[in-house]
Amino acid sequence: MSVTEATKTAETAAPAIYLRISNLWKSFGDFQALKDISLEIFDGEFVCFLGPSGCGKTTLLRAIAGLDLQTSGIVEQGGRDISTLPPAQRDFGIVFQSYALFPNLTIRKNIAFGLENAGRSKTEIAARVAELLDLVGLAAHSEKYPAQLSGGEQQRIALARAIATSPGLLLLDEPLSALDAKVRVYLRHEVKELQRKLGITTVMVTHDQEEALSMADRIVVMNQGVIEQIGTPTEIYREPKTLFVADFIGETNKIEARAAGPDSLSFGGMTLDSVAHGFAEGAEVVAVIRPEDVIPHRAGYRPEGPSDENGASNVIDVIVDEMEFLGSFWRTRLGGPRLGGIELVADLSINAARHLALTEGDAMTIELPAARLMAFAQTVGES
Repeated sequence: MSVTEATKTAETAAPAIYLRISNLWKSFGDFQALKDISLEIFDGEFVCFLGPSGCGKTTLLRAIAGLDLQTSGIVEQGGRDISTLPPAQRDFGIVFQSYALFPNLTIRKNIAFGLENAGRSKTEIAARVAELLDLVGLAAHSEKYPAQLSGGEQQRIALARAIATSPGLLLLDEPLSALDAKVRVYLRHEVKELQRKLGITTVMVTHDQEEALSMADRIVVMNQGVIEQIGTPTEIYREPKTLFVADFIGETNKIEARAAGPDSLSFGGMTLDSVAHGFAEGAEVVAVIRPEDVIPHRAGYRPEGPSDENGASNVIDVIVDEMEFLGSFWRTRLGGPRLGGIELVADLSINAARHLALTEGDAMTIELPAARLMAFAQTVGES
């Protein structure tokens, strides 16, 4: 293959950028809700804006929709600058947390509403509505009113209405948060499957970590009006770039520590190997390791091979202070003299706890893998 052919192949394989946000700011009086947001979303991608209440995720979604124009910055959709266009001139469908279905219209007429406004023929509207009712599995309910449907069914109708006109972009503003837990889990799968089937570029706002991790191709983690990190669910969870991301996504142990070298940390009188961190020796940092990354061993375990003067690098003798049964695993709180007053939380599988025959007060040995022990600056949000 020639260089020219290879270049063309690479260009063909690379996904096209469908939505581009550049240097976007949004102010409400003296309050800066969004601060210099820049982001690219690819054609057909499912992206979640994730963060705590007040982080700016809904404000960003509304800026994309034109419902609340940005103070400054550019929004481009499909290569077209839509920064100042009103919502009616933008190509999107939107689903709100409240569904916003018309209570006085049947399900069929709710879905048909946007098509009628677009001037479609009656035959075309009827065919499209029937197609969408089949797609969301509610064809038998076409003549019912919203109040006669469950919350999950109403949300599926809201989705059908949003995609009825075949928009290029689907915006979802916490669409599942009003549903109970089991329905929410079921609809997560349904919405993702629907998005894949349609190939529609989708942006969803959520504060639910599990929702974002299970549905998104990429997650945009936001905090106080800025983007903390953009990445795949695996990258966000396993390779957080800031202390905020490490702490906000999932459970984590946070330990006050010092940098002992370019890839080692000191705390509790111990020096442990860690992920390379770049902090100067002696710098005060926060050591982070997730509970499920703590490896359990029988008391007194020592690995074969080289060890440090304390017996073994990253291997610590501890006491089980507390065990909490959480169904699929045991959450254990660990202490003991070697930890120097630090409490560590470790999540142990049912099989591991059974194999080690652990009970509260037992001695055990744990291993903190260097590849999972990370360091961050003590100020939240800095890396």
